[in-house]
Amino acid sequence: MNVPEDLHYAQSHEWLRLDGADGTVGITDHAQAELTDVVYVELPAIGKTVKAGEQICVVESVKAASDIYSPISGTVTAVNEGLTANPALLNTDPYVEGWIFKLKIEAGEEVSALKTPAQYLEQISASS
Repeated sequence: MNVPEDLHYAQSHEWLRLDGADGTVGITDHAQAELTDVVYVELPAIGKTVKAGEQICVVESVKAASDIYSPISGTVTAVNEGLTANPALLNTDPYVEGWIFKLKIEAGEEVSALKTPAQYLEQISASS
């Protein structure tokens, strides 16, 4: 399972890549493998304000629809329009091409509540 070392992870299988006061969010390799073939992504609205742990969008696969939660509080500044035309990017490249949204981070201290790569690996190993 691919768990990049430069990311922070939510219990609910989202990842966060920090760039100063900005963050990029997507779903983990484990999450996309569990969903299988992603066929639709409902992107959040730009300008939407969200709290950590709040449902922000939905990903649908051939198996099920799954809520996506924001790992940190902030305001959505960009969405990955490429997912509209090719939602399978979440399956083929969840960490680079398959990011879902970007946000301006509101409360940077919330990052400490997220899991390290080692903690996330432990979580997904325990659930297997």
